[in-house]
Amino acid sequence: MKIIHCADLHLDSPMRFLSPDKARERRAELLNTFSRMIDFAEAEGVSAVIIAGDLFDTKNVSANAKKLVQGAVAGHPGINFYYLRGNHDAGGFLSDWDGPPPNLRLFGDGWTSYDEGGAVITGAEMSGGQQRLFDSLALDPGRVNIVALHGQAVEAAPKTPEDIDLRRLRDRGIDYLALGHVHSYREDRLDGRGRWCYPGCLEGRGFDECGDRGFVLLNIENGLIESEFIPFARRRAEVLTVDVTGLGSPSEIEAEVRRAAGGVSGDSLVKLVLTGETDVECENDLAQLEKDLEGSFYFVKAADETRLKIDYGRFERDASLKGEFVRTVKAREDLSAEDKAAVIRCGMRALAGEEVGL
Repeated sequence: MKIIHCADLHLDSPMRFLSPDKARERRAELLNTFSRMIDFAEAEGVSAVIIAGDLFDTKNVSANAKKLVQGAVAGHPGINFYYLRGNHDAGGFLSDWDGPPPNLRLFGDGWTSYDEGGAVITGAEMSGGQQRLFDSLALDPGRVNIVALHGQAVEAAPKTPEDIDLRRLRDRGIDYLALGHVHSYREDRLDGRGRWCYPGCLEGRGFDECGDRGFVLLNIENGLIESEFIPFARRRAEVLTVDVTGLGSPSEIEAEVRRAAGGVSGDSLVKLVLTGETDVECENDLAQLEKDLEGSFYFVKAADETRLKIDYGRFERDASLKGEFVRTVKAREDLSAEDKAAVIRCGMRALAGEEVGL
């Protein structure tokens, strides 16, 4: 028997860091990736899909997203969908659904169990009172037990309603703890019998969700569970750190960025972080760099984290306005070395006729 474990899809995310057109396109791509996952499930003979919370991003679900999810569930009667609401879900796509189909299985504040044939799937929606909830968990140790929860796994007493104290779930007959809430794939042992897993989000929606994204495919045979992470995202988000030490012109910096990004797909969302040590007169024009690279990636954003290097000796006898400015700033005792460098860089750009902002 095969089961898909997914979570944190966050359909209808606004993705405000993108332009309106690209944000609209990415929202459509997230919906399409969900549809592709269900098509994959049907093609692979998957009997159940566990959605461990945060199917949607907000309670205001668009008609398009609602219709697509409802159609996916109703259109695949041979697949059981186990939907556990997370902290972002409000059940909005269920409110106007006239009689959800029997293959949609829901959970409440207390434990609810479903017999899926080769396994029993048990879940509860976190709403506080974890000690009482966990104390009431009763599983048949003779069955394969999958438990679904949405929250933050911890190894201590819960401090928030979303904390899941793993210690209270050990030695309870759990074979696989299907979690949601953490947006990256993580898996580890729960106890001698079972393990816990976060599948991560299905698509990276920003630069805190970089790398491979997808779902976990479970294969249950002879009472044993094997799991495999399946990368499935339409696009990847990548943070690319580029050392530009010693480079003195925008063209040199662009060339180094292109060299460092040689293995990054043009379909990616890329954040460039410039690091290293640069001369105070070096021009790090981030807006121009983004413009020069915008055709090379789906989306590109640049950030400057370089350290400024100032050779004050070059300006000691410089009779120009530039030299006088550098010497004046150097003599300031109320500024740190870092602040002096930042002031001098802005001043250099102003003297060169550039628009600067502090």
